[in-house]
Amino acid sequence: MRTPITPAVDRRTFVKGTALTTGAFFINSKFTTQRLADEPSSPFTTPWVQPLPFAPYATPLPSFEPLFPAVDPAMHQRYEEFAPQYFYEYPVFETTVCPHPQLAYSPRTTYCGCTPGPTLMMRYDRPALVRIKNQLPSVMTGFGSCDITTHVHNGHHPSESDGYPGYLYGPGYYNDHHYPNMLAGGDPLESKSTLWYHDHCMDFTSQNVYRGLTGFFLLFNNTDSGNENDTNPDAFRLPSGVPDGKRVRARYDIPLALMDARYDPNGFQIMDVMNMDGHLGDKYQVNGAIQPYFHVERRKYRFRILNVGPSRFYDLWLSNGMSFQHIANDGNLLPAPIEVNHVKLGVAERADIIVDFSQLPVTTTEIYLVNRAEQTNGRGPTGNTLPMGSSPKLLKLVIKPGAVLDNSRVPSILKPKPAMDLPVVRERNWHFGRSNGMWVVNGQLVDLNRCDAQITQGTAEIWNISTAGGWAHPVHMHLEEYHILSYNGKSVEGTGLGGRKDVFSLYPGDEMRIYMKFRDWLGKYVMHCHNIVHEDHAMMIRWDIVP
Repeated sequence: MRTPITPAVDRRTFVKGTALTTGAFFINSKFTTQRLADEPSSPFTTPWVQPLPFAPYATPLPSFEPLFPAVDPAMHQRYEEFAPQYFYEYPVFETTVCPHPQLAYSPRTTYCGCTPGPTLMMRYDRPALVRIKNQLPSVMTGFGSCDITTHVHNGHHPSESDGYPGYLYGPGYYNDHHYPNMLAGGDPLESKSTLWYHDHCMDFTSQNVYRGLTGFFLLFNNTDSGNENDTNPDAFRLPSGVPDGKRVRARYDIPLALMDARYDPNGFQIMDVMNMDGHLGDKYQVNGAIQPYFHVERRKYRFRILNVGPSRFYDLWLSNGMSFQHIANDGNLLPAPIEVNHVKLGVAERADIIVDFSQLPVTTTEIYLVNRAEQTNGRGPTGNTLPMGSSPKLLKLVIKPGAVLDNSRVPSILKPKPAMDLPVVRERNWHFGRSNGMWVVNGQLVDLNRCDAQITQGTAEIWNISTAGGWAHPVHMHLEEYHILSYNGKSVEGTGLGGRKDVFSLYPGDEMRIYMKFRDWLGKYVMHCHNIVHEDHAMMIRWDIVP
């Protein structure tokens, strides 16, 4: 069972006592510390020498009997109403991982021994229970914490299974995460698609995520069914390529987890744990590999792109400038596809795009996914767009010759926005700022013993979110999604922000007005900056849903 853990030394207290008197500390996998004035450059790596890797699909247990002790239903809200039909066991342990043949094997923290962790393939109305077992050593190799709690980002889950950052447990303990996989409010328009899970350890989220504790959590239903040959007339038949529903990798539905990292001269992954602005790497990983390649056929593909962070923003283009269809923003399908030639992602934001490679000239044999967002430090992008020719290349797409059969399609109508039909009972203001070198919300550091907003179940509220200074903040809400009423006073209808969101990137001076419902679950939740270095340095609030 879960046991709350209190760190022996509060990390923010340590930082406040040392940040003004020390240089940058780079902690690497050999557990050494260096005092350096500037971030070191990583060793050279040859691009495009390894194929794009994929996490395995998580396999449910044949039954729950092998797990001992049994689940206590009393510890979970509405457990018997949403009795689990599938059971998974997820051990968390340390292993070594090499992201490129020219670098070293670095210790990484993993779910089930791989990073990203196994992809959880879920369906609505099929509740699941995932038992996450902490098998980490009591002393970590390098940076990171041995205490964990797992959050399904954009999940509509009860508080005790949400990965609340104060519900930590250490080595030798486990926690049962009950995922009802229900529609929020029972509304079919509230269905979601591309979610992800990650560690949410208080004060150490950035380090644990950077060490590898991430994975995809994909949800399907009768419309977004994951089968491009689905005979159901309601099915969208988006690109998938899963034959006969078998649990094999979808050939044309491709998750892409983006993360940037930095390595010491010996090729070990390092992190400046004292940099409170944010951590930037100079090596781009896609699904854990540095600059891999991927062979594609001349047909439509669905790419589910996730920005893992910790602090980098992306402006993603294809190197030939071709357009594609933007179909989902964060976990949600948009009301209708939008034809674009680039998408911007703050940390933790996702974008589902459809790229039709059959539109390329027959002479085109390769293109690249590139990042044109200029960013020189962890504060956020500069706002400048890099020239296409000098933009960092993340993924090489090698186009196979010859035409192929393509049964997929992209409907003109996807997922209309749910109604804003609950009464607004309160309006709140939240300002993301900086005070005495620390990140604050409404001038306060986070205190998980303090409730910053008490919300009555079954109501709706309007929240006004603002920021100032020279920093960008991707703000994330747990549990509930929201409608953006206005962004800097303007409507967002018809844009990529026009659907439901769970992360919104605020740039210096931005203001956003959002509408949210609070419905199915009770308990403690948080809102925080998802530049996860900012989150670890106190840029978070706790809010509670009460009867």
